[in-house]
This record gives sequence, C-alpha cells and structure tokens, in this order.
Amino acid sequence: MERYLTENKILKNSNRKKVIDKITFFLFFFIASLCASVIVITVGVILVKGLTPFFKTYETSNGLVKPSFINFLFGFNWTSHGAFYLLINTLYAVILSLVLSIPISILTALFITRIAPKGIKEIFKSGIEVLSSIPSIIFGLFGQMVICPMVNNLSSLFNYQTMGGASLLSGIIVLAIMSIPTITVVSITSIEAVDKKYIEGSIAMGATQSETNFKVVLTGASSGIVSGIILGVGRALGEATAISLVIGNSLSGPTFNLFDTSSTLTTIMMLGLTEATGLEYDIIFSLGIYLMIIIVITNFSLNYVKNRIANPYKKPLFIIKARKNLVFYIKTKLKDRKNESN
Repeated sequence: MERYLTENKILKNSNRKKVIDKITFFLFFFIASLCASVIVITVGVILVKGLTPFFKTYETSNGLVKPSFINFLFGFNWTSHGAFYLLINTLYAVILSLVLSIPISILTALFITRIAPKGIKEIFKSGIEVLSSIPSIIFGLFGQMVICPMVNNLSSLFNYQTMGGASLLSGIIVLAIMSIPTITVVSITSIEAVDKKYIEGSIAMGATQSETNFKVVLTGASSGIVSGIILGVGRALGEATAISLVIGNSLSGPTFNLFDTSSTLTTIMMLGLTEATGLEYDIIFSLGIYLMIIIVITNFSLNYVKNRIANPYKKPLFIIKARKNLVFYIKTKLKDRKNESN
C-alpha cells in the first residue's frame, strides 16, 4: 500500500512538472513572439509610410508636388527631397567619430583593467558606467554650451567663420563622446574575460607588461571589443537629438569641411517632426528606410569582421558555396566538351 502511494505521488509530481514545463514554454514563446511581432510591425509601418510619398501627389504652397524616387536616392539638396548627400554626411561623420572614440575607448578599458590601482579602477569604471546612462539631450546641451564655442575659437585661428561653432566637427566630437562609454564598458568586460593563463604565460616567456597588454590581452579580447564597436556604431548612426543641436542642419551637401555646417539622416528626420502631416512629415519615414538599410548593412559587415577575428581559418559559408558551384560548373563544361569531341 505504501509503495502504491509512493508511485502515485511520483506520478502526480511528474504530471505537475510537465504541466509547468508546458506553461513555461508557451509563456516564453508568447514573449518571444511579441518581441518579434513588434519588430515586424515597426519595419512594416516604416516601409509602408516611407514608400507612400513616391506614389502620392501632395498639395503644397508651390502647387501639386510628387517626390521623385530617383532624386530621393541620388539627390544633393533636401529642398527638392534629395537624400543621398545625407547618407554621405552620416557615414563621414560616424567614421570620423569612430577614429576618435575607438582608440580612446580601448586604451581607457586597458588602463582600467590592467594598469590602474584598485581604488582608481573602481572610480573610473563607475564614471564610465554613469556616462553610458546619460540621456543624449544632455550631451547635446554640453556640445552646444562647451564644444561649439571651442570649435568657433579654433576656426578663428584659421580665419574661418562658423555659425557660432555649429559645424561638422562639433557633431563628430559629440558623437565620439557618446560612443566612448558604450565601447569602453563592453571592452572592459571583454578584457576581464581573457584567460589569465595566457597573460601569465606571456610574462613567463619574457614579454614586458606593455607587450603582454597589447599583443596578448587585446588580441584575446578583440572579438568582444568589436562587439562594443558595433554597439557604438549603432548609437552613432541612430543619434538625432544631441547632434541636431551642434551640427547646423544644412539642407544641401555633402559636407567635408570640418568647420562647415552639415546634417545627417537623423537630424533631418528631427526637423520633419515639426510637421503634423503632409509631404514633409511623410518623407521622414522614407529617410527611416534609408537609415535602417545602412544600419543593417553596417551591422552585417562588422559582424562578419568579428566572426573572422574569432575564427580566422573558417571560411564564410557563401564563399564555400560559391567555390562548390564554380567547381561543379567547370567539371560540367569539361565533361560536355569531352562528349562533343568523342
């Protein structure tokens, strides 16, 4: 009787656990589906709203206007809704900001994890974490009050007149300042994850502390550092509020002179938000499509670099498939020629 009760109790517990597992599965499946559906719906809305202006005629103060899709893709003046110069400006500003932020972030992370004394390490680490959580509008106000006057004074040394310091250079500096905390925090985590056996082995082989830091530690953490750079690039590409306060928001371009006013995809989108309806409002969704495409391409490219760093001897799948298809094509052609000769 006791054995029967024990088996029955075990069976009930087993059934209860199965029910709990099923409920947990469906709960997590629902949450995952909800997250995926939000992304799909967001992309779908932006695609529909972004393509609408090119199939619709708008009544404006200049009469009936229908934007040209070709001009939108390759135009250099926003007054006629040409957005190609915005793409060039955006990539130019982001690349130059990364030239500043990447070395500073990596060296800062290396100092915090490998060089700084314990007390200073905690202070610096806490400061970086605080910086990464500051709202972008604060960086924009800082740029407007501090960076723009500095850039204005710098331009006067070259006898160049700026619009109160609002310029491409001010935008680049603000983007770099915003990217540094993100890249640094991820780099710190990556450097701390490097196996200490490699570090001890390097020192035991006679390498100096500096050689170990640069050749062993940074090499071992390179994959994680690239992940931080990806996050930093994403923040720089998507930033609108802070950079719109310091870059000048020019309506034509592209701009390569660091002291000239410039604009990016996101800053022009911010300007369009002042409209409640009409062409100027709808066209910002078209810029949203442009921006999403650039972000996706950039992320795929940087992830490819990260995977190559993590697995330098592993060939990409598409190259393997292309090589197999090429070999198959050559063999087929050779076989056909052989049959024709016979």
